[in-house]
Amino acid sequence: MTSPARRTPSPADDTAAAPSGAAALSDHPAPERRRISGPVWGALAIVYVVWGSTYLGIRIVVETMPPFLSAGARFVTAGLILAAIIAWRQGPSALRATPAQLASAAVVGLLLLLGGNGLVVLAETTVPSGLAALLIAVVPAWVVLLRRAFGERPGLGAYAGVLLGLAGLAVLTLPGLSGDVRISGVLLVIVATVMWSVGSFSSSRIPMPKNVFAASAYEMVAGGLACLLVGLGRGEQHGFSIDQVSGRSWTALAYLIVFGSLIAFTAYAWLLHSAPLSLVATYAYVNPVVAVLLGALILDESLTWPIAVGGAVVVAGVCLIVSTERRR
Repeated sequence: MTSPARRTPSPADDTAAAPSGAAALSDHPAPERRRISGPVWGALAIVYVVWGSTYLGIRIVVETMPPFLSAGARFVTAGLILAAIIAWRQGPSALRATPAQLASAAVVGLLLLLGGNGLVVLAETTVPSGLAALLIAVVPAWVVLLRRAFGERPGLGAYAGVLLGLAGLAVLTLPGLSGDVRISGVLLVIVATVMWSVGSFSSSRIPMPKNVFAASAYEMVAGGLACLLVGLGRGEQHGFSIDQVSGRSWTALAYLIVFGSLIAFTAYAWLLHSAPLSLVATYAYVNPVVAVLLGALILDESLTWPIAVGGAVVVAGVCLIVSTERRR
């Protein structure tokens, strides 16, 4: 999950992270009706497949790499590359930001990438990638609750979607139902979804750099540095040798940096200015389906009936939330 800042709806991630489309639906005016062009569908396909595949990539990375150190390396590298591209294409002035804006970007980066994506990476050392993606799909439900807590009034359909999402979450987290999965890992993912939701929700309410790409670069660098510090604090460097990292883990890390944090992000940010937000928000329930299929096909992750039923209920809840917001 990786979420653009301020004007965008989510770590995934890598984090994260943003199945945060529901938040953005309330923060933007409805765009004019327009014909959906080929480039729009192409960009959507990138977001659908690439962001859905990041859960698989994370699972492969942590096979031979420490979770927080690998996440930190990913986000710092991606953030610096993005900043360099911005300076090259738009000039160094595009990276300018006030101290307050930099502080806000750092806070959002900590919430999205350390709290959101970082915890997901840690959880995927014990949780299958498909299950993690299904758990993360509940993010729009948390966003609805946050909006209500701050005085907004989502529609009745949104509340029904929240109830559906939480019911599906209950099925996915009940001990024993999800198969041989540690409940601690499942709870880590749930905490990550809350952190991601708070970060996504707050990013539109605090001063952020005007350039959305620059804001995301600062978020990634801040969140990545925090992940590195947490990894060092956990002692992940002890007993770890680069020689022990497998070729497929290196490949997965490079994939997450280039495709997950740069290409898919760019496609997503472009979509926000080129397509109806209600259409863009559909990634929140397409990504988990992609993640489950890839996990089953490539990693032979088992798809038990409780995971299938619970995941379907969560996705149905997200669909209801998004469709309700579309009519508002």
